[in-house]
Amino acid sequence: MTAAKAAGVDFDTVDAWSASAPNYRNTKDVQSVWRGLREGGGISENTLFYLARQEGWKDGQEAPTRADISALVAKAQQSRPAPPEAAKRPAMDPAEVWSRCRPATAEHGYIARKDGLPDGLRVYPADAPRLTIAGQDVAGWLVVPCQAPAGELQSLQFIPPQQGKKLNLPGATMAGGLHVVGELLPDGLAYVCEGISAAWAAWKATGRAAVVAFGWGNVAKVAPALAERYPALSLALLPDVGKEASAAEIAASVPRCGWVELPAGMDQNSDVGDFAAVAGLDVLEQLLTDGVQHPPKPEPRYRALSAADLMKLPPIRWRVRGVLPAAGIAAVFGPSGSGKSFVVIDLAASLALGRPDWFGHKLKPCNVAYVCLEGTEGLRNRIDAWQTHHFMPAPAGLHFFCLDNFDLMNPKDARELAACVLETAGPGCMVVIDTLAQACPGMDENSSADMGLALRGAKLIQAATGGLVLLVHHTGKDTTKGMRGHSSLRAALDAAIEVSRDGDRREWKVEKSKDGQDGQAAPFRLRVVDLGTDDYGEPVTSCVALPDDAPATAKSRRKPLTKASHKAAFAKLGEMLKASRHRGRGSAPDDRPCLELEAYMEAIRPLMECTREKDRGTYAQRAVTAMRDHGLIDCADSWVWML
Repeated sequence: MTAAKAAGVDFDTVDAWSASAPNYRNTKDVQSVWRGLREGGGISENTLFYLARQEGWKDGQEAPTRADISALVAKAQQSRPAPPEAAKRPAMDPAEVWSRCRPATAEHGYIARKDGLPDGLRVYPADAPRLTIAGQDVAGWLVVPCQAPAGELQSLQFIPPQQGKKLNLPGATMAGGLHVVGELLPDGLAYVCEGISAAWAAWKATGRAAVVAFGWGNVAKVAPALAERYPALSLALLPDVGKEASAAEIAASVPRCGWVELPAGMDQNSDVGDFAAVAGLDVLEQLLTDGVQHPPKPEPRYRALSAADLMKLPPIRWRVRGVLPAAGIAAVFGPSGSGKSFVVIDLAASLALGRPDWFGHKLKPCNVAYVCLEGTEGLRNRIDAWQTHHFMPAPAGLHFFCLDNFDLMNPKDARELAACVLETAGPGCMVVIDTLAQACPGMDENSSADMGLALRGAKLIQAATGGLVLLVHHTGKDTTKGMRGHSSLRAALDAAIEVSRDGDRREWKVEKSKDGQDGQAAPFRLRVVDLGTDDYGEPVTSCVALPDDAPATAKSRRKPLTKASHKAAFAKLGEMLKASRHRGRGSAPDDRPCLELEAYMEAIRPLMECTREKDRGTYAQRAVTAMRDHGLIDCADSWVWML
C-alpha cells in the first residue's frame, strides 16, 4: 500500500485490491491506514517499477502513468488466488444468527431501563460464535426480530444493554420489515412506532398492538403494507416530536389511518415512551385513545341521491328535441345514395343559423364543426346548393375542417382536432365527422378492439368540447341489421338517426334516442339545385333535403313480392304474428303484434330455395331485406312486425 501511494495510485484502486484479502473488514479501516502512510516512507515506488518491468516496461522509456499502474494493480488483483473457503467472511443469515440467540429476560439492561417486555425477544449469548457489527461485539445485546408483513424473518436489530447505538444485521434489509408488540387484531386498531421502547409504552397503556417499524423512514412502507394485508385494520401513527407533518402526509395516503401528536413543550425527537415516563400510562392511554387525528376525507366519487334530490336535477338538454341530445355521441347512418349527407348538412346549417325547429322538432342552436374526410368537392357543391336554395350565405357559425391525414383511433389526432374545434367553434358545439369509415383508416369495423379505439377518439373530442359528436356512417349489405360494424358502436351511442330510401321516397327516423322518441319518422325529398356549368360547359347540380309535405302512405308504397320463397316467408310472418303475445316492441306502434327477429329467421330457413343447407341463413336474410324494401315489414332492436 505504501508503494502504491508513493507511485500515485488512487485510493479507490487500492481499496478494491485490498477487498480480496481474507482479513479485509471494510473501506473505513483501509482509509484509516491510507491516511497514516507518509509518502516516500517504507517501500519505494521502484518496487512497483520492478513489477512494471516484469510486464514489459523497459528503462529509458517514460515512467508508467497512474493509469498504467492502476491497470497493473488490477491485473495483479485478478491473478491473486482466491482465498480458501475457511478464510471467507461468513454470511449474515438472519435465521442462522437468530438460532444462536437465547430468550431475553426482564433483567436485560435495555429492557429494565425502558421498563419493557422480553416477550418475543432474544439475547446474543457470549458463548456463541463471535459476532461483530460495525466494529462492535454484540455479545449480550438484545435482539429484535424484523419480519415481513407476511411473517417471514428478514433481518435483526441489536440493542446494547446500556447506552449505545442500535445496529442492524449487515446484508439483511430492514425495508418494509416490522415487529409486533401484543396481539394484532385484523379488524382492530394498531399503533405504528419507530422503535420498540415506544411500542412497549403504547401497548402497556392501551392493550392494543403496537408495530415497530425500525425507524421513521420505514413507516411509509410498513403502514400501506399492513393496510393491504388487513383491509379492516385501523392504524394510528405515533411520530416522534418534529415528524408530525410527515405522519399526516403518510396517513392521507393509507386507508383507515390516522396519527397522534404529543403535547407541545416536549423536546425534539421525544416519543410516546418519553411522554409516558413523565405523564404516566393513564394519561398516555387517554391521548392514544382520544387524540387520533385523521386526514380530511376526500370528496366521494359516488354519491347516493334521494328521490327528492333526483327531482331537483335539471331535465335532459336537447339539441334536437326528442331526437338528439345537446351532449354525447350520436350517429346518422344509412346506405349509400339514401341522402344522409344532405340531411346532416341541413341539420348543421339549421343549428348554426339559429332556426327554431327542424322537421317539426324544436332546436337549441349552436355552432357546428363539420369534419369532412371524403368527397370535399361534393361537400362544396352541397353547401352551394343549400345557399342557392335558401337565398342566403352559409351561417357564420358553421365551420369546416377538410382533412386528409386524420385518424380518429389515434388519441393524439383526436386531441389536436378537439383543440382546433374549441378554438374555432367554441365549447358546446356540435362536431360532425363525415364519415366514420374515412376517419378510421385501416379499421376492422367488425373488431371490438378497433371499434373501441374509434369510440375512445370520439369520446375524447366530446369530453374536450362538451357538446355533441355526430358520426356519419353506413349500413351493411343487410339493411335490417342497422349500422355497419361491431355492435359496440350502437351500444355506445346516445342517439342514432337512420336514413332510408325506397325508390324516390326517403325518410329519416329515430332509430335510438335515450329518453327520446324511438321510431318517429320524418319523410324528406331531395330537390335538385342547378349550380351552373363546369369548365367543359356541362351542367353542375347538387341537392338539398326538404321535408316531404305529401308523404306516401305505407300501403301505397307497398310493392308485390316476386320470389316464391319471399312470398312464403311473408305468409309465415302473418301466421306467426297471429299467435304472438308481444305488442309494440322495438319501434312498432303500441298495438302492433311483433316477433323476435331471430326466431322468425329460424322459422323461414326451411322455406328458402337453395341447394346448400349452409346458405339458408343468408337467403332468409335476403327475404327479410326484400320484404322491408317492398314496404311490407319493418324491424328494429331485434323485433319484426308488419306495416
